[in-house]
Amino acid sequence: MKITGWEVLTLPDRGDAMMLVVVDTDEGIHGIGEVGVRSRQRAVAGGLDHLGELITGEDPLRTEHLWQLMFRSGFYPADRVLSSAIAALDVALWDIRGKALGVPVHQLLGGPVRDHVPCYVHVGDGMNDRPRFLERCRTLVTEGWQHLRFSVPHDDAVLDERRTLRQGIELFHQVREVVGDDVELILDVHTRLDPPEAVTLCREIESARPYFVEDPLRAERPETYRGLRARTGVPLAAGEQFASKWEFARLVEAELIDYARVDVAIAGGLTEAWKIAAGCETHYVKVATHNPLGPVTAASSLQLNLASSSAAIQEHQAEPEPELAALFTARPTVVPGRVLRSDLPGLGVDIDRERARAYRAASRELPRLRKPDGSFTNW
Repeated sequence: MKITGWEVLTLPDRGDAMMLVVVDTDEGIHGIGEVGVRSRQRAVAGGLDHLGELITGEDPLRTEHLWQLMFRSGFYPADRVLSSAIAALDVALWDIRGKALGVPVHQLLGGPVRDHVPCYVHVGDGMNDRPRFLERCRTLVTEGWQHLRFSVPHDDAVLDERRTLRQGIELFHQVREVVGDDVELILDVHTRLDPPEAVTLCREIESARPYFVEDPLRAERPETYRGLRARTGVPLAAGEQFASKWEFARLVEAELIDYARVDVAIAGGLTEAWKIAAGCETHYVKVATHNPLGPVTAASSLQLNLASSSAAIQEHQAEPEPELAALFTARPTVVPGRVLRSDLPGLGVDIDRERARAYRAASRELPRLRKPDGSFTNW
């Protein structure tokens, strides 16, 4: 079997653009992957053009060899943008591999270690309308969700760290009071706070028992987590912006986090994510896969999590909108609190390419936050 080409599809998704890659072979088997860095899709598209040419004519079943070729053959190691292109192609190759052998990808990773994968849901924004937000939390719990995720508040385009700190503490305790002790809560700081505020936030919500606090600090210098780790007892989660096992190693090997936020669509695909999960197991760090994307990354995350004993939970932002959902001929089944195991060959996800080609979507610019003094800060 040989790779004969690839195709990029851009589909409208909740005001943004989903970027998918389909890889074709001379035996008529195709695979599908997704780009994780949506905010720089034009840059990723250039990487896909280069890497697609690089692997055309190669055996798609040699996933490890092709990963090494894509990551290292340019001499300069892949960064997040190029790693997202590698991830999309790599996941598509695993999809081909499973389809060629007639088995789901998790069987190729050693078989399932669990019957389903727990997942958490986004409560959404709108926390400034506090009664409505709290009612949304109640509704999700009534539907059967046992893990709720929400982020620290901010005021439109302005992020006042001290105000966000105070509001985040208040909001977390309010949600805990509303949903009770049996529901797990995840607070996403989204790298918005500096160490002093992150420390205070974590310490002030300890009594409300968060499942984990996600990305309390910026990602550029993972060693900064050492100070936070020493000053709080809440479980910490990070890694959604990381692109390789070497970046994760700096947090995992020092045991500075409790949950590794592996994004299969950014961190080099399933080939790399499997190695990251194995590294996490050696330090008893759990894997909580990141997926604010769509059905393709939900499917690749599911396959990883079914086979990895390190997996704890995966992210589920929302079901795709009806127009987008109608393009998928197969996709993961999500019920409140869990993603069900799929035994379809490959990833268990596919799309009607002919209909999908009718769409041309452009990615949206991310919100740009500033501090009260006008200086730029993380969204």
